[in-house]
Amino acid sequence: MGRVTDRASSPAASPPPVPAPATPLLAPLLSAEGQALLAELRDHDPAQELALATRLRRDHPAELVSAALAQARLRQRGVAKFGAEDAYRMYFTPHGIEQATRGSVAAHRAARFRALAPDSRVTDLCCGIGGDAIELARAGLAVTAVDLDPLTCEIALTNVRALAPDGPPMTVTRADVLEYDTTGADALFIDPARRGGRGRIFDPEAYSPPLSWAVDAVRRAGAGAVKIAPGIPHELIPDDFEAEWISDGGDVKEAVLWHRREGGRGDGREAGRGDRLGDGGPEIIVPGRRRATLLPSGATLTGRGLPDPPVRPVGRFLYEPDGAVIRAHLVAEVAEDLDGGLLDETIAYITADEPRATPFATVYEITDQLPFGLKKLKALLREREVGVLTVKKRGSAVEPEELRRRLKLKGPHASTVFLTRVAGAPTMLIGHPAE
Repeated sequence: MGRVTDRASSPAASPPPVPAPATPLLAPLLSAEGQALLAELRDHDPAQELALATRLRRDHPAELVSAALAQARLRQRGVAKFGAEDAYRMYFTPHGIEQATRGSVAAHRAARFRALAPDSRVTDLCCGIGGDAIELARAGLAVTAVDLDPLTCEIALTNVRALAPDGPPMTVTRADVLEYDTTGADALFIDPARRGGRGRIFDPEAYSPPLSWAVDAVRRAGAGAVKIAPGIPHELIPDDFEAEWISDGGDVKEAVLWHRREGGRGDGREAGRGDRLGDGGPEIIVPGRRRATLLPSGATLTGRGLPDPPVRPVGRFLYEPDGAVIRAHLVAEVAEDLDGGLLDETIAYITADEPRATPFATVYEITDQLPFGLKKLKALLREREVGVLTVKKRGSAVEPEELRRRLKLKGPHASTVFLTRVAGAPTMLIGHPAE
């Protein structure tokens, strides 16, 4: 269902692309011998690799054994992002697995692309090992994937063939995305590299390609999305893009900038800026709007332009907003829906007098409020026979592990302590998850 091609920087002036040869690193693993080795290594213990490699090299070429062991290790790491069923049918590179989108997040994004442009071909620039291309193909969308590294291109095509065999025809092109001609592209997805030789890259203009280039490319195409780091300053988000922060299982995974040319399907004119939770469905894009999406439930919160919530005294219940809500600056929307306020104007904890169900925050019942002090906390927890303590903090320099070590707790009960500020004062709030 597709092929890998090489493309020059000026496609119109170049001869038609020809299939690129299979890369020498991947082809041996696709052989019958390579497949048998990968199956044998599926559940191997990395701590026993030296002895295992010695044994396997008696019957198999040393290069193949090394490649299979490396791939087996990567597949074990891939389970966390893709699940065992998919990860053990996929191929990875060390850089590719770091950069790849988690499968659940990619599926969510593919659903939005399908709603926005159901009959379009999505051009996936910086496709990596194909994590997003897989889900786009599973959603029934035709994909043109582009990456510069030949091994990565071959892996992307192999992964999509294995995991979306019934999807539309796919093309993988080896090219520099900065020189790739996107003329005629229906929609773009761009996942710039955000890691370098020294680790994570925090300056969006140091991404590869830079954020400004990616934004302009999506504008020219008329529709698409750019994956960015969730910590991006809000002032760097273009006014004509919608920003979505996505968490999965409570952990913030990424942010995405969405764009649709005015007048196109899903351009947001039907929705307006006053949307409440989830109104308009996932296909609606409103320029300038902020959105938080929580997976696996798919619950979505959109901005309503509210002022900061008021600071109020500690109530009976404390709500800890999901990280995506906090990153999207939507704590005010949650506080309004809960009829709550903030403990402190700089702290993203919401307090209220009544418990209300919400997918956007975890609720705790507060039993005690104390000024910060180790002796007071230790005495109270000993009196309550607390042996298991969950430590949460916002606005405190105390390290949870160090605190637990110094408390030396014993007992059959469990509790939660919040180290925070209440109206500017260092405070300890003791409680437990609400029923």
